[in-house]
Amino acid sequence: MATLTVLGCSGGVGAGLRTTAFLLNQRTLIDAGTGVGDLSLAELASVDHIFLTHSHLDHIASIPFLVDTVGDMREAPITVWALQATIDALRQNIFNWVIWPDFSSIPSAESPSLVFRPVEVGQVVDIGSRRLTVLPANHVVPAVGYAIGAGAGTFAY
Repeated sequence: MATLTVLGCSGGVGAGLRTTAFLLNQRTLIDAGTGVGDLSLAELASVDHIFLTHSHLDHIASIPFLVDTVGDMREAPITVWALQATIDALRQNIFNWVIWPDFSSIPSAESPSLVFRPVEVGQVVDIGSRRLTVLPANHVVPAVGYAIGAGAGTFAY
């Protein structure tokens, strides 16, 4: 059985609002908005995968802080799954040593805190008992949705 926790579903912050993030089975984030900051240190350290829909700040804001906070507490890197265009935007605009360190090369290139894995529409990614199917999405930047299957049901986002 899968559990899905809504950590945020707003486009802004303040007065109890958090930007888009969902926690699937305590180990997988679907987007990483500001709601991720409400997780405990142990919960943050348990996140193994982040599936991004697109590159807008309200969907990626917590990734730099998450990796910086728990990267050295983990034995394996956190894996970010996204369209190549989203990965390119993260590398160029966030993890560029100007805005934030490039955690895909530290503590070393051989043993990074963060790895990027590109996805394509139609691709199916199996993460344990969960199956995520990459769906097309229409947005002002390249974007995808996900069909998340676990057990008897499927949730589309």
